[in-house]
Amino acid sequence: MSFPYLSAIIFLPAIGSIIIAFLGGNRPRLTKYLAALFTLASFILSLVIFAVFDRSAGASGAFQFEEKALWIPPLGAHYHLGMDGLNLPMVVLTAFLGFMVVLISWKENLRVREHFAWLLLLETSILGVFSSLDLLLFFVFWEIELIPMYFIIAVWGTGRRQYSAIKYVIYTLFGSAFILAGILCLYFTTGSLSMVDSSPGGRALITTAIPAAVIFFFLLIGFAVKLPVVPLHTWLPDAHTDAPTAGSVMLAGALIKMGGYGMIRVSVSLFPEVARTYAPLLVILAVITVLYGAALTLRQHDLKRMIAYSSVSHMGYVLLGVFALGEMSLTGAVLQMVSHGLLTGLLFAVAGLTIHNVHERDLRKLGGLARQIPIIAVIFFIAGFGSFGVPATSGFIAEYITFIGSFISQVVDGIQVATIVAIGGIILSAVYILWMLQRAFYGPVQEQYNSVKDANTLERFYMFAFVALIMLIGIYPSFLINIIQLGVSPIVRLLGG
Repeated sequence: MSFPYLSAIIFLPAIGSIIIAFLGGNRPRLTKYLAALFTLASFILSLVIFAVFDRSAGASGAFQFEEKALWIPPLGAHYHLGMDGLNLPMVVLTAFLGFMVVLISWKENLRVREHFAWLLLLETSILGVFSSLDLLLFFVFWEIELIPMYFIIAVWGTGRRQYSAIKYVIYTLFGSAFILAGILCLYFTTGSLSMVDSSPGGRALITTAIPAAVIFFFLLIGFAVKLPVVPLHTWLPDAHTDAPTAGSVMLAGALIKMGGYGMIRVSVSLFPEVARTYAPLLVILAVITVLYGAALTLRQHDLKRMIAYSSVSHMGYVLLGVFALGEMSLTGAVLQMVSHGLLTGLLFAVAGLTIHNVHERDLRKLGGLARQIPIIAVIFFIAGFGSFGVPATSGFIAEYITFIGSFISQVVDGIQVATIVAIGGIILSAVYILWMLQRAFYGPVQEQYNSVKDANTLERFYMFAFVALIMLIGIYPSFLINIIQLGVSPIVRLLGG
């Protein structure tokens, strides 16, 4: 029997979480080292499977590193994991962020043991979502993340943390109810919970009792809440603003990507004909999400809230790429999720560090910080420039492929007009990013911040790790694009592209 790489990647953080939870006494230093050890081990294993992933075998749409065992016999539910070009980048991204948030939380001194235990459990749940090939297993992991995220916001957050945590729970449960309804309807019509067997390429859908469009929209609504899509987005700014830095990084970097991934893996893959039929409507929603999110960003004065609203706008690019339904647009959508995870994860990490050191988050009260914290300022500039697509960053190549792929798509009528309008989001993003940087780091130096400390050695390490990946993807994107295309190509064949 081959080594269960995926189970190890998923459950190493959970094992670390359990060990940390049952540590006796007050041992914050040991807790942090254990959390770093288990998340680093998971990340290294994810790099191993990325390195040995068979690029030629993946072109057929076959899953690699599969693990399958009967889980609930009466339902025919399996513990089924597998990797292809679609979920492999998301697993590596999540494992990387899992290790980074441990380092980002190194200064945490409030209920340290519980904090790191919840962080590691959160990582396990997200990794499980990206790795599952059984719908019931997918849903179980999807629901698990609700618990640690609630406590991370409610206990270690700031401002209206209880309100934001409860709002997050309500929205998540609302979306989960639709996903569960969709999964049950799919099971009733196909008799299978497998993402592979239930697809048009595996087993034909029997939709006489329950129309395919009904199941499609049940699932889509749940994923749209998580992405999020306007008007289901209002939980995100509150959760981001009031979450601790580690929670914001994980939320922006990996958790909301579950929505985009679910749309591609489940909604589009299992219902290609329905996706083609309703793609024009969803493209319009994508354009609204891009422009409305950007417009709201321009109105913000809170540093974290500004970045949070920018995430809403950038997730509109993902929705556009997904429902342009072309091979290049879908590739761009996945690449955009990876790029956004790195760029916005870094933005939240640096914003959190700035707020922690300066003790101020209102942009109207900041200014001149580039002279006082130059390293933090430089990293902030790199992340900001990447967010609005400066060449040589991951943001540029991701947005370029998404927009070009959407524009040339032959699947959706009127997609060219929608794409051109959505490109306006790039202009608006340049405006609010440059405005944010100008208000925070330029202008007269304020004397009350003269004693503010710049990034220490550990903080420089994790910031430079983010920058290295952002620049690597921006300069040499083919190593990742080639992987993504292996997962996207089988889906495009189902769409008739």
